[in-house]
Order: sequence, then C-alpha cells, then structure tokens
Amino acid sequence: MTGIFRLTGLLCGLVLCGIAVAEGDPEAGEVKSYTCRGCHGIANYKNVYPTYRVPKLVGQNAEYLVIALKAYRSGERSHPTMQSQAVPMSDQDMEDIAAFFAAKAGDE
Repeated sequence: MTGIFRLTGLLCGLVLCGIAVAEGDPEAGEVKSYTCRGCHGIANYKNVYPTYRVPKLVGQNAEYLVIALKAYRSGERSHPTMQSQAVPMSDQDMEDIAAFFAAKAGDE
C-alpha cells in the first residue's frame, strides 16, 4: 500500500511541475510584439507571396502561441518569416508576447 501512495505522490508532483510554466508579462509583451502586430494585428491581412490569410492573434490562447513560437524557433514549423522572428526570442520573450495577445481578448 505504501508503494501506491508513493507512486500517487510522485505522479501528482510531476503533474504539478508540468503545470508550473513561466508566466508572461503582457506589458513587456506589448513592447516585444511590435513587429508581430505589423502582420498579426491587421484584420483580414494576407501576405503577398504565397498568398494566404495571416491569423489575427488577439485573444488567442497564450499556451498555444508559445508552443507555436517554439516550433518555429526549432524548425518544427516551417515558415521562413516566422522562423526568422522566433529564432532570436527567449522563452520569456515568447511568454510575454503570448500573454499580451491573450490579454487583448475583445480589444480588437
């Protein structure tokens, strides 16, 4: 029975560690997201070539944005412009930018 309690405690600890992620600062993210807003802050924006709709990020889930930025930085997601934007970003930069866009929900 003691083994079950230890295992349960270990699993709870791992889950809590997984939940504890760095939180972004929306005010810092507003400054850091200046270039992002040039494309992602314009409603119905389409880039020139290849032509596709650029997603507006206002109100997007912060965790999703961080995951996407990390995937661009690692090369897992391929988009030359986004990769060049994400590569120099620190994890904290990504958290801050994501917090800014997530906090802007409804402020279109």
